[in-house]
Amino acid sequence: MTWFLRRVASAVVTFLLATTLVFFLMRITPGDPLARLSEDRPMPPEAIADLRARYDLNSPLTSQFTHFLGGILGGNLGASIAQGGRSVNSLIAERLPATLLLGGTALLLNFSFGIWLGVWQARRRGSRADQWLSVLSLAAYATPSFWLGLALTWLLGVELHLLPTGFMHDPLLPANASAWVRFTDLLRHLLLPAITLSLATIGATARYQRAAMIDALELGCVRTARTKGLPERAVIWRHAWRNALGPMLALFGLWLPLLVAGSVFVEAIFSWPGLGTLAWEAIGSRDYPVIMGAAILVSALVVAGSLIADLLHRLLDPRLGTS
Repeated sequence: MTWFLRRVASAVVTFLLATTLVFFLMRITPGDPLARLSEDRPMPPEAIADLRARYDLNSPLTSQFTHFLGGILGGNLGASIAQGGRSVNSLIAERLPATLLLGGTALLLNFSFGIWLGVWQARRRGSRADQWLSVLSLAAYATPSFWLGLALTWLLGVELHLLPTGFMHDPLLPANASAWVRFTDLLRHLLLPAITLSLATIGATARYQRAAMIDALELGCVRTARTKGLPERAVIWRHAWRNALGPMLALFGLWLPLLVAGSVFVEAIFSWPGLGTLAWEAIGSRDYPVIMGAAILVSALVVAGSLIADLLHRLLDPRLGTS
């Protein structure tokens, strides 16, 4: 319990530091959030002054930051500047389900295939197939997700006409369509962005799992299990893989922000109506409250992922104790 409380306190401090850094970096970068509104719709100076006072843009940075922290503690992320004063909480709540669906599907594909591929490579360490897969996984990890998304859109959507290239639903879908038709339509629109997002990260998962599995295969318990005559499948998955699971939990904590942050470019390419698209639009219009809302969510996921990974690692490996 003492270790847990220390870890939670450290997580809270990390979250506050990250939030503070993002807030001040955003405020000191060049640009005016009201300039875009003035370009789209010319406004008199009196209206601009009223908006500055409404969104607290004239106050000193320290005063703005104090007001911002007070809003966070009260569960209020403020109002959007670019979207006519709509609550940031409602905007995030509206877009978050689509992002969680996309990011969750990508994480499921990532770890399902990445773990299996890493174990398969470790069992064939040094073979020609292992070498080729290592090169391909490294190339996939180094490939920018936006380029990969454009390439898959051209191949699977434009050339082969296998999957739709944008949006979350078919805009021409009848209003009286059955639940099954709506589900299959959603699945078809989900596959291409989810495959793009998972291919961009599955290489790292496979490489981590391969390295951890190679170390686990050298453990004495694995050699003892083989000496006892246990089937190879039981040796691999019951003994070796359990000992290789620790690094994967740490990696899961790192990939958890993928649910939100990793989908920004992919959502923009495929016009997926999620939080990534919302953040992309907010960055273009310098909508401070929306950007901060997205940054807070990402920071919380990073801190929570690290904390969850530490807890699971200790539960699976009692040798760590409470240090």
